[in-house]
Amino acid sequence: MIVIGITGTLGAGKGTVVDFLVKEKGFVHFSVRDYLSDVIKSHGMQVNRDTMVVTANKLRRKNGPAFIIEELYRKASSTGKNCIIESIRTPGEIEKLRQYDNFYLLAIDADIEMRYERIQIRGSETDNVDFTTFRENEEREMHSDDPNKQNLSECIKQADYILNNNGSIKELKQKTEDILHNIL
Repeated sequence: MIVIGITGTLGAGKGTVVDFLVKEKGFVHFSVRDYLSDVIKSHGMQVNRDTMVVTANKLRRKNGPAFIIEELYRKASSTGKNCIIESIRTPGEIEKLRQYDNFYLLAIDADIEMRYERIQIRGSETDNVDFTTFRENEEREMHSDDPNKQNLSECIKQADYILNNNGSIKELKQKTEDILHNIL
């Protein structure tokens, strides 16, 4: 059993890699976004990027920087199958997951204009923003000295593998296949 953590910039293709690994390679998917959405909805709040960031930061502040990831890793390890934990956003989460021999971190990035176009097409509840807001959201999540807050820049630096996704879906799948071959 291996666990692949997925990190990367907004709209870079994390979901596409997850779909490939789930549908074509039989991985089980655990999502920070889904976990947070459930928590937010249970408190009667609207799910959007702001409530996700605030909720995640509160949970980490209250329970430790790796709290959400620990919850998801516990669920993943109980399956006994290859798993993906999507949307690792803090160095504290990576530090915790590095304690497990079966963990690998994959980062995905692409040019900002391409990523913005992708989120407009995707149209999820957190994607309905203009380009300026998109850029501001990313800047807010890119750097932080607070271990409870998002620091995508540092997470990407700590990745075992970094995928540049400025090409086609076919190219992204092939790059992912090559990485999976190296891991297995």
